[in-house]
Amino acid sequence: MKNARITGLGHYVPERIVTNDELSTLMDTSDEWIVERTGIKERRFIDPQKDTLANMAAKATKMALERANLQNEDIEFIIFATITPDYFFPGNGVLLQRELGLESIGALDVRNACSGFIYGLSIAEQYIKAGTYKTILVVGGEIQSTALDITDRGRSTAVIFGDGVGATVVRATDEKRGVLSTHLHADGRFAEELYVKDPGSSRPREERQPEQILDTTGFKVHMNGNAVFKHAVVRFHEVINEALAANHYKKEDIDLLVPHQANLRISKYLQEKLQLPDDKVYNNIMRYGNTTAASIPIAMSEAWEEKKIKDNDLICLAAFGSGFTWASALIKW
Repeated sequence: MKNARITGLGHYVPERIVTNDELSTLMDTSDEWIVERTGIKERRFIDPQKDTLANMAAKATKMALERANLQNEDIEFIIFATITPDYFFPGNGVLLQRELGLESIGALDVRNACSGFIYGLSIAEQYIKAGTYKTILVVGGEIQSTALDITDRGRSTAVIFGDGVGATVVRATDEKRGVLSTHLHADGRFAEELYVKDPGSSRPREERQPEQILDTTGFKVHMNGNAVFKHAVVRFHEVINEALAANHYKKEDIDLLVPHQANLRISKYLQEKLQLPDDKVYNNIMRYGNTTAASIPIAMSEAWEEKKIKDNDLICLAAFGSGFTWASALIKW
């Protein structure tokens, strides 16, 4: 049986940097307030006149393919994880396929929010182990900025999210390395603790047509921050230990933990719980905010650039988010 190995990493973030100080001119907040609660100093927002999720994904893919020494035509299947597609439908997989000039290859969209990239990686792993494909593009990308309520009413979420895309090339290999295992979980009882209600389909017709809606709050992100934090710190720890146990490793064997960049306080709590030194945990939330499905592949791409991911390292990925969903992956690089 073939193993699934990540051979190329790439990322793209919009040019526009939005600092906490800039947000403090638009709502009742401050750099100190945001940093204390989230660890975020700045984030990237798209330019709606030129940026789309699809064209940003194509730029991230170009970087990943170059690093893998491959061409667009080598891609056999696309998996695109996002909850902020360019269109309500079709999904962004086919839009990226078009951007890359590819025809007829399959494209699958994953809507598991912050856990979406690991869910997508798990799907790629299974396709490769089954012999269905040899080269799969797995992308995580989001455009959050255009949906944020940048007012006092929305500040609890508006200061958190940012835009960006990360891409990975996953290939079949005979080597004894690659994705060792993935672990996926969900608990729909808490779906409404972090969600965007609209445009949902289970509505009377008049409520699905925005021109007839006076109250548009259903289109904004709703998050019960306390509930998310309480569950996240438990599930992160559980799912990392699950991955380690499944492969007969201990926490001391981790060379680099790349957690979903939800909140620096969560990452620091997790680091303390696992007793990992600073050089074994990668965080970039201070620069980009929470980019949901994009956060792990962006962080991996940057960590690789900084030579913090090396051959034969044991890399652990972990995520928790809307759904609630949570997931982990253990990789022998």
